[in-house]
Amino acid sequence: MIDLKRCIECTLPETHETITFSNEGLCSVCQNAGLKKEVDWDERNLILRKLLEKHRNIDADYDCIIPFSGGKDSTFTLYYVVNELKLKPLVVSFDHGFYRPNLIANREKVLTKLGVDFLLFRPNWLLVKQLMLKSFLDKGDFCWHCHTGIASYPHWVAVEKNIPLLIWGESSSEYTNYFDVNDFHSIDEVSYNRISNLGISGEDMFYRLKGEFQKRDFKPFTFPSLDSLKKIGYKSFPLGNYIKWDTRKQVEIIKKELDWQGDQVEGVPPQYDYEKIECAMQGVRDYIKYIKRGYARTTHLTSIDIRNDSGLDRETAMKLISEFEGKRPASLDKFLEYVGLSEIDFLEIAQGHNVDPWDGKVFLQTPQIRAQNLQE
Repeated sequence: MIDLKRCIECTLPETHETITFSNEGLCSVCQNAGLKKEVDWDERNLILRKLLEKHRNIDADYDCIIPFSGGKDSTFTLYYVVNELKLKPLVVSFDHGFYRPNLIANREKVLTKLGVDFLLFRPNWLLVKQLMLKSFLDKGDFCWHCHTGIASYPHWVAVEKNIPLLIWGESSSEYTNYFDVNDFHSIDEVSYNRISNLGISGEDMFYRLKGEFQKRDFKPFTFPSLDSLKKIGYKSFPLGNYIKWDTRKQVEIIKKELDWQGDQVEGVPPQYDYEKIECAMQGVRDYIKYIKRGYARTTHLTSIDIRNDSGLDRETAMKLISEFEGKRPASLDKFLEYVGLSEIDFLEIAQGHNVDPWDGKVFLQTPQIRAQNLQE
């Protein structure tokens, strides 16, 4: 099996999206994280508060929109906006169809304790199933409907309700290099096309499904026009641009203040009970990532811990990766039922999206692994 090159400090391999390495072997994500240590976060917080004064409006129905899944990042963002920034938000949730029972229970507690207005949207499930299959076939990622809907739908609400300010959670600079920590990047059409839609627009997807649905059915998965957003004077950004993002500390806060509860997720060590607890299909998503790239969620989590000086050493991190990554999730059975694929077909499709130099076929053709995966 191919031994992937990994960062000399964290555990990210060469197949990670956007990654590059210095001559010494330090990955670009760690280099970007190093820039955070030079940031004057007090100054950035002042910049944030000056920005917000332009949008705080007692005569308006709401000061801002908080896109909200109920996971750790959006929950902390909502908590911070209400208690620290003293804004009145409209909380907007795009339901991808796989919210876990614990997530829903958390959501109810958080919304009740914070006393906020809440808007939930769930798209056509018949369309979602077709989108999952098509995006998996074409991109090796069945979450196109989720990526696009979460990014675009709150902006449609902003346009329709004339709420120009949208505040998201962590910056993508925490885990990729699409933007660095000094970019103050926006959540806009640029980031939507660069990160969210996998290179497939809503119109593209309409044609890829060969007219089975109407064009208007794809609106929740498209980004509003720039003209419509400019008309309301929109500003859409991650809170992580302006405050130092520390996941573990923020999880402690929401657990203590909001009774937010963690959950066990397939393929994730139990000490990371706060990670990706929203989606019942997360184990399948991480399994596909392992087949395609040779790493999954535990690599991502241990790398963040190492960068944040959380006390985890690289040797222990590699042991966790070996123990938890690459195992067949039980939720795969339900996923195959949803999209109408056999497990053999699923594996062949996932293998077809391998990222060099990793070879998922080698991994899956190992006798012990193949027996486990196909339950022979």
